[in-house]
Amino acid sequence: MATLAGSAQSGPGIFDRNQDIGGVQVPGSAEYEAETGTYRITGAGANMWFGSDSFHYAWTSVNGDFILRAEMAFEGEGADPHRKIGWMVRESLRPDAAHANACVHGDGTTALQYRAATGAETLENPLETRAPDVVQLERRGDTLTLSVARMGEPFESVSQVLSLDPELFAGLYVCSHNPGVPETATFRNVRIIKPESPQDTPYRDYLGSRLEVLDLKTGLRKVLFYSAHSIQAPNWTPDGKTLIYNSNGYLYTYDLESGRIGVLNTGFADSNNNDHVLLPDGSRIAISHHNPDDGGVSSIYHLPIEGSDHPEKVTGEGLGASYLHGWSADGQTMLFTGNRNGQYDIYAVDVASGKETQLTNQETLDDGSEYSPDGQWIYFNSNRTGTMQIWRMRPDGSEQTQLTHDRFNDWFPHVSPDGKQVVMISFPTSVPSGDHPFYKHCMLRIMPYEGGQPVAIAYVYGGQGTINVPSWSPDSRYIAFVTNSD
Repeated sequence: MATLAGSAQSGPGIFDRNQDIGGVQVPGSAEYEAETGTYRITGAGANMWFGSDSFHYAWTSVNGDFILRAEMAFEGEGADPHRKIGWMVRESLRPDAAHANACVHGDGTTALQYRAATGAETLENPLETRAPDVVQLERRGDTLTLSVARMGEPFESVSQVLSLDPELFAGLYVCSHNPGVPETATFRNVRIIKPESPQDTPYRDYLGSRLEVLDLKTGLRKVLFYSAHSIQAPNWTPDGKTLIYNSNGYLYTYDLESGRIGVLNTGFADSNNNDHVLLPDGSRIAISHHNPDDGGVSSIYHLPIEGSDHPEKVTGEGLGASYLHGWSADGQTMLFTGNRNGQYDIYAVDVASGKETQLTNQETLDDGSEYSPDGQWIYFNSNRTGTMQIWRMRPDGSEQTQLTHDRFNDWFPHVSPDGKQVVMISFPTSVPSGDHPFYKHCMLRIMPYEGGQPVAIAYVYGGQGTINVPSWSPDSRYIAFVTNSD
């Protein structure tokens, strides 16, 4: 059981308290700016090493497995190269408590430091990455893992088996390594995540969801709301006023000004997938619905954006599952992944007649097709070369060209409305190339429209439903997405 000690202040933001730990000569402080979600923590303290620690700590309580993630940086040059910031979990607030510490030094050195028992010596497992921007500390069972990255790059990780109490204090800290000179650091995009339990059954047991928006200009992420339900696939309306997302087979609207949530009437279509698409003028929305009258397979429909009791069917009956992904600007053609002839390929379908045209023909999986804003290209993902990568082709299926060539599995390319960039979700190598499951450590990455090396813009715990549909704001500045936590 965690025990309290010392004089604590009412904590900022998501933290319960902030306080000095150990023999600190200069009192520390913690501030929270709600508009940007940024924490500014000042702390002194002689050291965090050997058998005792002294630092300033903003903490809350966690129990069981967790993921702690934040972007962090020192302010100024500092007085000591060994000053430290990071995440820390502790069994108590005693200076000699057993703990695990995701530590970034002033000179850029990074390590997983830990004290295995109260009063024991501190040990460490160093990492090669220096002065990381993103720091993540995760516990799964008795394994603690530190993952760090310079923004845009993949994580580097190191782990340590450490038997700490199930209930811990968890939070952000600053130690100046100089008793008389305080240091200050800023922390942003701070997340405390309760991950999937090992006992959970995929696609039966679900975590809650955070609807988030990323500002590409500042890199700041804002959580619009949290739901205990599984919500998926936020799609921006062309007027920039509303996000449409799906949950439990229904479509919902989120008004960005008021925060009001409403239901989009889709009539009999009450088993909708996470793959709705809007016309560029915002007048109509297309959906995929598992129609019980068609054997329960996914079929494609469209309806007015205001909603309708009678969506109009596009794909024919008895042809196999059809998963919507794209709609041409003129409204005449839709793109979907179809299960035809024993394999999943990309098809175009004439909205008026239902006539289908096969665009790809691979024994492997082709998916996630979407028109570029100018209609000259179709972007999609395919694992025909071994891993899931981003491709593009002409609207008639010609000139199929691979655009990404790395070890990650890239899904759901979405071209920005200004036609300059493509965002995708990148799954780790531990996920099979033909799968895009829930509850994995993923990256949202961006590359130029013509292709090139993608760079990470967000590190997320999510996957299925995070960005299955076009996720850009009309001005190409923001991306909406879903992350998960219990």
